[in-house]
Amino acid sequence: CTVIFTRMATKDLHKPISILFCNLALSDLFTSFSGFWISMLFITNPDITIFGSKDMLAPYALYTMSILSTIYNLVSIGIERYLAVAESMRTRFRVARNHSIAVVLINWVLAFFLGCLPLMGWNCLHMEDNLSVLYSPFCVDYLIFIAIPNVVVAFIIPLFTYLRIIIILRKRKLRMKACGQATGTYKSAEIQVARTSIFIWLLALISYAPFFAGVIFDATNHQCHIDLYPGVYIFRNCTAMLITMNCLGNPIIYTLKAKTLGAKLKALKCLSTNRVRACTI
Repeated sequence: CTVIFTRMATKDLHKPISILFCNLALSDLFTSFSGFWISMLFITNPDITIFGSKDMLAPYALYTMSILSTIYNLVSIGIERYLAVAESMRTRFRVARNHSIAVVLINWVLAFFLGCLPLMGWNCLHMEDNLSVLYSPFCVDYLIFIAIPNVVVAFIIPLFTYLRIIIILRKRKLRMKACGQATGTYKSAEIQVARTSIFIWLLALISYAPFFAGVIFDATNHQCHIDLYPGVYIFRNCTAMLITMNCLGNPIIYTLKAKTLGAKLKALKCLSTNRVRACTI
């Protein structure tokens, strides 16, 4: 909420990349909200989160939609950074606000469609075959359909974009060094991009790899719910906690570390303080 408020309140941060950052924060907010909803259902009625119920379709659908939107936003940010660094100066101006808004809309439409498929009928409420053990009443084939392609997208595309950015910055640094020019700026940018890329990969790996492992286990498991209780469901809750931690880590890596955003946040705080003093006087 702090990231969204700060970026909406500062006009000079309404850039294409800032729109993607704000939308990422919105996706993380929805993920946290849906996770809180599922947690409350687990506290009030644990049986429906274990054996499945129609009441779990809506929160699980919102949870899936939010996670997919977060993944698509992370991929979009990586592609935008690649276009800004790798291509010519003219390409940077071509990535306009309208393009970022269009990407945000496409991400949400795709995430909404894929996340709401169980609400449209792709669920196992009235059948025992192909029923997910961890995420009843979802079907196993739906979880595989959602998990495998998006895990590949979430890991492969950011890997390519950030590695390409590091390689291009290093080539430009060597070219400038050969011409006898200063290379301190490129060296600093290369270190910053490499450090951010490592943080992104570690955060994504820690957050989504256990969930993907749970989907694979769900697809290969042939035991009933009672035989797996409580160990597997503790593991499921831990995967949900890790995904929520990812929602806390994204603002830190992508936005709160930015000096510009931090300065604007302080400026907003000082501005509100000055207004209170003026009203008092």
